[in-house]
Amino acid sequence: MVKKFVLMVALAAAVFLAGCEEFASEEDFYTIKVQPEQTHRIDTLKLEPKADGNETVEVNKPVESEIKLSIERCRAMTLANNLDLKVQLISPAIAAKQVNIEEAKFESAFFTNVSFLKLNSPPTSLIDANGQKRDSVDVDLGVQMPLRTGGTVQFDIDESRNKTDFRLATFNPSYGAKATVSISQPLLRGAGKRVNTHTIRIAEYESQIVDARTKLEVIRVLAEADRSYWRLYAARRELEVRQTEFESAKAQLEQTKRMVASGEKSEVEVIRSEAGVAERLQNIIIAENDLRNRERELKQILNETGLKMDTPTAVVPMTEPDPVFYELDRPLLTASAVENRMEMLELELQIAQDISTVDFYQNQALPLVTLDYAYSINGLGATRNDAYQMLHDKDFEDHSVAFNLLVPLGNEAAKSRLLAAFYQRRQRLVSKENRKTLIEKEVLAAADQLETNWQSILASRQNAILAGRVYEAEKRQFELGLRTATDVLDAQAKFANAQSTEIQSLTQYQIAQIDLSFATGTLLGAAKVYWEPSVGEGEKITQ
Repeated sequence: MVKKFVLMVALAAAVFLAGCEEFASEEDFYTIKVQPEQTHRIDTLKLEPKADGNETVEVNKPVESEIKLSIERCRAMTLANNLDLKVQLISPAIAAKQVNIEEAKFESAFFTNVSFLKLNSPPTSLIDANGQKRDSVDVDLGVQMPLRTGGTVQFDIDESRNKTDFRLATFNPSYGAKATVSISQPLLRGAGKRVNTHTIRIAEYESQIVDARTKLEVIRVLAEADRSYWRLYAARRELEVRQTEFESAKAQLEQTKRMVASGEKSEVEVIRSEAGVAERLQNIIIAENDLRNRERELKQILNETGLKMDTPTAVVPMTEPDPVFYELDRPLLTASAVENRMEMLELELQIAQDISTVDFYQNQALPLVTLDYAYSINGLGATRNDAYQMLHDKDFEDHSVAFNLLVPLGNEAAKSRLLAAFYQRRQRLVSKENRKTLIEKEVLAAADQLETNWQSILASRQNAILAGRVYEAEKRQFELGLRTATDVLDAQAKFANAQSTEIQSLTQYQIAQIDLSFATGTLLGAAKVYWEPSVGEGEKITQ
């Protein structure tokens, strides 16, 4: 018997260790010790001065490498690699497991109880004048089954062996067997399927809320990728304009030097032209810095291998703006936005949670009334077979019925929880109406901005054409001796600024389309996006 017990313990230990090994990893026992200096000491930044700090500024420097990127490829790389999406896509998997946790509360459970008893009682009557000694072993095993109605059904079999020195015992040793079926069911508080599945329903709604937030995050990240793409396009075009302006200023300087050398212009014109070149060099430096910032911004979103933020690879947008004037149906756009926006869906799900919570707390405010019933069959014999034979014959049966009542006096806690749930529901309903008006306002503002930017494109394009004509006219007047170099440089600056404004108008119109699509809960482009929860390294979003 002892050997069998030791073997069972060893087998159970082996099963336990094998199960633990499945989840073993280096992080299971990960610890970190932080030194006090690391959190209390603040170091200073040390910068080394460069020996050739006054070197000549280089413009139009060749890049080491570049990648040509279309807007479609930009979106695909964002879907595949963006870190914000990778973080967010794990949340639905976690929420789904929370649903499984809540559903598991209705799983059946096997139980067993083993007890050993050794008694040596003093005499209590003349029959057992020498006292009584008794050794017993009791084994009880069964299954508990939670019900969705709130009750519990239990099946168990109890087996015992008793050995005593009592002379009048019927059997010595004696074997007992008992089979019991019992049910405990609440009748008011905690009764009913809807009450007992409340936590499952809340977890399911929460899982859907996480899905809605994940979809919103996918839309947000893709919209931000599109905006960053067009900002980079604008920055690169701005640099091209400033570089062209710089080259024109240099050409103006060379022409002025020739005219001064021939006696057509005074020496001051050279100084004016050199100042104009220096000013345009400053514009190139600013444009180059802005371009690097825009490239880093897009590289961070793309998170592509070999295209990290610290890489010198230049990103060249290949997709050109395609400005098209759209006829906007504002009532249709606002209605579509209210239907598509995930914030509205999240509020709907939260309201559903509040309704379920109100129902649950209404039930919890009721008195606790429980009905318990148990049916047992008993067996006893000189051997185990005799005991189970009597159990089979069902000669000795027990019935037990119990009725329990618990009524809280005052019940203030339950009443307060119920009122708080009512108030929460009312607040959500008001928030829903408020969110609806905010979404409508956002859509209307985005639609107005789109039309405003279209008008800006037309105006800036006309302004650039006229500024170019003025610049050409000023150059001819300068060659005829009717204008100074300053007049030409001013006209050139206005022309470059007009070109820059046109570029900004084009990109802002593209960004306004992105903002309008985001406001309506949709995306630009012909391809639809489908996402799936992710807990690994594989691709979980398809386009």
